[in-house]
Amino acid sequence: MAKASKGHCLCGAVRITASELGSFGICHCGLCRRWTGGPMMGVHVDEAKLTIEGAEAVVSRRTSQWASRSHCGTCGSPLWFRYDKGVDGAGDYEIPIGLLDDASGLELKRELFIEAKPDSYAIAGDHKRMTEAELMQSLGLSEEGS
Repeated sequence: MAKASKGHCLCGAVRITASELGSFGICHCGLCRRWTGGPMMGVHVDEAKLTIEGAEAVVSRRTSQWASRSHCGTCGSPLWFRYDKGVDGAGDYEIPIGLLDDASGLELKRELFIEAKPDSYAIAGDHKRMTEAELMQSLGLSEEGS
């Protein structure tokens, strides 16, 4: 079982507590790279296992027909990605690991949109690697980015 974890945005206006962390993955899609300034390195948290303090500072934006991203309206820190299937405020969370107070012990399980990864770096290790087409097929969606 993964450990419980706490985290916060840069200014501390938004604080999170995850009673359990899920799997760790990396996304190279253009939207995630623009949102985080590099690959989105995030950990999955089930919707029911995340407590949010400071929700009034959270700003959410629909970034595709099936996903939204949120950031702190005070400092701008990325807070989470949600695969919400088009329903605002629904779905599990992908929390950037930089938001966590302690991200040690996470094991990389997946790397997404590998064809969009810049050639200036490589992620080492033995983990699942999926192209956009493979990911969209696995989710039953058309290719439109994440």
